[in-house]
Amino acid sequence: MGHIYRRKPTTMKFILKSTFLTLLLIGTVSCKSEQKVPETKKGEKQEITEINKAGKIVNSAIKSHGGELYNKASYAFSFRNKEYTFINRGNEYTYTLKKENAEKETILDVLENGIFKRTINGKQLNLSEEDASKYGESLNSVIYFATLPHKLNDSAVNKSYKGEIQIKGENYDVIEVTFKQEGGGKDFEDHYYYWINKKSHTMDYLAYNYKVNGGGVRFRSSYNRRNVGGIIFQDYINYKAEVGTPLKDLPTLYENDKLKEVSRIDTENVKQIQ
Repeated sequence: MGHIYRRKPTTMKFILKSTFLTLLLIGTVSCKSEQKVPETKKGEKQEITEINKAGKIVNSAIKSHGGELYNKASYAFSFRNKEYTFINRGNEYTYTLKKENAEKETILDVLENGIFKRTINGKQLNLSEEDASKYGESLNSVIYFATLPHKLNDSAVNKSYKGEIQIKGENYDVIEVTFKQEGGGKDFEDHYYYWINKKSHTMDYLAYNYKVNGGGVRFRSSYNRRNVGGIIFQDYINYKAEVGTPLKDLPTLYENDKLKEVSRIDTENVKQIQ
């Protein structure tokens, strides 16, 4: 420590001048630092908190339904007398639909990494861009619902936490989902609610409204839940409500038998494939 005391003598005038310049410099740096990090408004903090909480709840639901197994899942199932398969390879995927038309010809639809193709009796059709998009969206929609909540972490998904509610004596976290236009598909304006069981972390109910064909409101209650190779599959009773009914009100209407059943969403003959 002796070298500290061997500094050259300094006059009092120089010390005062140096001190003033140092304080001025510190003040300038502090002001610049404050400008670089603007204060977050209270509303913005609340929104960030809701987004983070929604993300954690959705992650717990995905884990409960199959988690990382979805990333390498290969399954076949039947839905309304049509045969479907989905094969996931990380960020890559192949979805297929096989059915017969009125002429008993075999139609095979393939959606692979966003590219759609259709063959009839092994011969590929030259589809218009509009038809390819329509058929591809339809195939993707079936797989999307069959594997929920797997896709709720897609980059086009906006999630927010909407509080807690009790349905049929069970406690649920409420998650709202909207979509960005880019990557959100043709139905990016659709609006969803998911009710995640606080104890089991399963997705027991979902609801959505849509704009096409005059619009509509749907509420789905899950049943027939089963584990196939580590991934949860479940069926749904599909109800409808009056157009314009807020999604948050649907659980109460459901408990009071105010919703009309319109269909059953049954995923049958589920099996793993190689």
